[in-house]
Amino acid sequence: MRNAMAIRRILTAEELILRERTKKVSTFDASLHRLFDDMLETMRDAPGVGLAANQIGVPLQVAVTEIDGTVTELVNPQIVKGSGEQLDWEGCLSIPGYVAEVGRHAKVTVKARDRRGKEFRVKGEELFARALQHEIDHLNGHLYIDLLDSLEELVRVSDASDEVGEEMAAGI
Repeated sequence: MRNAMAIRRILTAEELILRERTKKVSTFDASLHRLFDDMLETMRDAPGVGLAANQIGVPLQVAVTEIDGTVTELVNPQIVKGSGEQLDWEGCLSIPGYVAEVGRHAKVTVKARDRRGKEFRVKGEELFARALQHEIDHLNGHLYIDLLDSLEELVRVSDASDEVGEEMAAGI
């Protein structure tokens, strides 16, 4: 019998676990599968397009994204190639209500494992590339606000709603 998914509490920026590097996953078992299921449910409920395990208090290198209906589950992800530049609005479920313009690679290639431990590579462009970089930053203890020159660059979502896409207003 399958356990029901659970919506977990998303931690906010002042929580110290978000500033710590997460641990590599070495066991690919039912508890990891449950974590992925809970993360996907939590991310959709928020709503957002990405979530890292440490955002729900689990210090493991696990992240999930869902863009244009495609779910990508990542275990121990690493960016192996990045190219080009994009400047766009970015938000975060751990910094609710705010966005900022952030520079990122326009394209990335990420090496990771899936929930069963099989290694794969995924290429991302535009929003998917941004989400991959954002989540991997989380797993390394970094928040998107670390890429800003000043916190004064943060804009309240309500003040930027005309310029910010719906996905970015929700958060990555």
